Amino acid sequence: MSMRHRPFGSGHPYAATEDQRVPARPLDGESVELRVRASASVESVVCEWAVDGDAPVELPLGRRNPEAGAEPQASAPAESGAGTASGAEAEPAADGGSGAAVDGGHLAAAQARAARAAAGSWAVRTPVLEAGRRYSYRFRAGLAGGGSRTSRWFEVSAASWSGDGGKLDVQGADRLVPGSVRWLADADGVLRVRFDVALRPEEHVVGFGERFDAVDQRGRDGARLDAVVFEQYKAQGRHGRTYLPMPFALVVGGEASWGLHVATSRRTWYDVGDRLRVEAEVGRDGVLGVRFHDGPEPADVLSAFLDEVGRPAELPSWVFRLWASGNEWNTQERVMAEMDRHREHGIPVGALVIEAWSDETTFTAFRGAAYEASEEPHRLADYTFPADGPWPDAKGMVDELHERDIKVLLWQIPLQKMRPHPRHQAAVDARQLVERGYGVREADGRPYRNRGWWFPLALMPDLSSQQVRDWWTAKRRYLVEEVGIDGFKTDGGEHAWGHDLRYADGRDGAEGNNLFPVHYARAFGDLLRACGKAPVTFSRAGFAGSQPHGAFWAGDEDSTWEAFRSSVKAGITASACGIVYWGWDLAGFSGEVPGAELYLRAAGAAAFMPIMQYHSEFNHHRTPIRDRTPWNVADRTGDERVIPVFRRLVEVRERLVPYLAEQARKAVGGGAPLMRGLFFDHPHDPDVWRYPLQYKLGDALLVAPVTEPDISEISVYLPEGKWIDVWTGRPLAGGQEVRLPAPLDRPPVLCAAEHWARLSPVFAL
Repeated sequence: MSMRHRPFGSGHPYAATEDQRVPARPLDGESVELRVRASASVESVVCEWAVDGDAPVELPLGRRNPEAGAEPQASAPAESGAGTASGAEAEPAADGGSGAAVDGGHLAAAQARAARAAAGSWAVRTPVLEAGRRYSYRFRAGLAGGGSRTSRWFEVSAASWSGDGGKLDVQGADRLVPGSVRWLADADGVLRVRFDVALRPEEHVVGFGERFDAVDQRGRDGARLDAVVFEQYKAQGRHGRTYLPMPFALVVGGEASWGLHVATSRRTWYDVGDRLRVEAEVGRDGVLGVRFHDGPEPADVLSAFLDEVGRPAELPSWVFRLWASGNEWNTQERVMAEMDRHREHGIPVGALVIEAWSDETTFTAFRGAAYEASEEPHRLADYTFPADGPWPDAKGMVDELHERDIKVLLWQIPLQKMRPHPRHQAAVDARQLVERGYGVREADGRPYRNRGWWFPLALMPDLSSQQVRDWWTAKRRYLVEEVGIDGFKTDGGEHAWGHDLRYADGRDGAEGNNLFPVHYARAFGDLLRACGKAPVTFSRAGFAGSQPHGAFWAGDEDSTWEAFRSSVKAGITASACGIVYWGWDLAGFSGEVPGAELYLRAAGAAAFMPIMQYHSEFNHHRTPIRDRTPWNVADRTGDERVIPVFRRLVEVRERLVPYLAEQARKAVGGGAPLMRGLFFDHPHDPDVWRYPLQYKLGDALLVAPVTEPDISEISVYLPEGKWIDVWTGRPLAGGQEVRLPAPLDRPPVLCAAEHWARLSPVFAL
């Protein structure tokens, strides 16, 4: 490489890179910064800048200092153009863009490599651009020792807002503010639309997918949301980013509830103040669908939305038992030892997620297994498992776990690794993917190579194609049919970057990237169904349309009280968009082992959520280990309460499973979500909004998680009705705030009085 310029950079939605145009889509009256990455042999760079085909003028570039940090940009364009389609917050690019910061977690090495790769670049500021004119430019690099290299020509035009240019296809009660519709277009056509939706003063706005920053998005000064699938590794609540966005808002608190669905898989933005301002990318046809759904109740609105995007599918009751996982459980011996510890301590476990099982070049073969590479999918008989290997008897292990009433899920990544250079079966798979055209493609037809810092340059199967889904999952079929695997952790669905990628279903990246995790979970769900199993997938990424495809967890988080609170918000908001089976890595999965209080408070909340799961990240097998097992937390903290309290919570959870299965069935059938904010059942009670972390679990239970340290009692709001403290049997009248004791082994939970007779045995001491 002598020099490289990509007008849209890596496609990272929140940061500019050192080789792009900033902003990538300028507005009328803006100038742009043109950045070029150049090799050490380049001594000078000149930009030839031409307007409307006239003779170009030369603009000399100067060296940039990447240590200065990323270009500050907003997440959506304003009238002034202080941010555009390429723009983002002032944060370093995860793919090694300007000033890339390095996190201390398990991906630190990958981030560090990306940061080193973001060497200095050259840049120049152009003259101001005017709407209606076309600009072209190219770069000429002067090389050390003489000679030069010239790039191809690039084109750009300035966009401007006006009152026409496209069409809004509005269905349902039209709540658009008259005169608010504006269209953004450049010389090639319409790019975006912006419009306002009227809100009443008493109305609250929930939704937009899984959100970690707030339950009610109304009136949060300066807060702007967007809907783009993104891997925000930790601190999602502070960044306002999410793996699981949706262009759907539920509005509650007025005379009747209603909802807004921006019917697109392209990127959208939302500013929720006195009115709801929506901005959306549109295709070149300039048409955007807008759907308004009317209540009267929140559950009615949600049901109408699910009629559009797909209804959840019922999963078996075992998903409501405790899930156990640790990234460093990388041998059969270690897995069985941890399950033995569960048995020794009398802590029931219902599902085991094995992350570190595969060779991690194919994600189809157990690490250490011997086999011949093949063009056709393998069967179990094709593998030899050495007695001294990490997995000497994979099927025997799964059979024994099944005898213990433990289901088994295996980790997956939807990428074909290309670093190091693939060999053996990985080379066969990579060749098939390329030669058969089974990968997501760049705009020029080349196979897309992952632009992020996790599995960099990996190939990505195009799972929008049924043929590719069948090919990809056929390689894993023996795991279900013969080994007996019960489900898959469908991790890492966030790696499609770039507006101009090409998918087999005809979509480009701008329209198709958000749908990739939907196709991914669907592919593995279909595999499980075809093998006679329930479609239990466990994903962190998704979009509108993910609702029918398995269970979800809230992604990567630190073991902090802040992350605990953020995760509760995530569960409430995800459910408001129709996600029924949801959980989180209780007490966080990253960093130092949580203190006993945080761990048990988190376990107490998770025992009353749809999915109860613990997990820990990879820590390079350093000691002391960071497993989130109750015995390791007890050992690391020296707190004798951890194991007995955790055991008691899981025992309650076991007795709760029939109720959870019953209530999930109601939710799947069109009722209110399983885990839901109090506003679902009490939309006209303004006091429920003062307690945003309280939620219902089914029709009967009200949960008030303790999310602050050093708490012995907690204020709980009881909506109208009659309630029972499940631990004491004490009756309480609704419509008031009460103070409840909150010991570690008795998280504050209330039961609606009409359900107490049948549920009281669940809470018997």
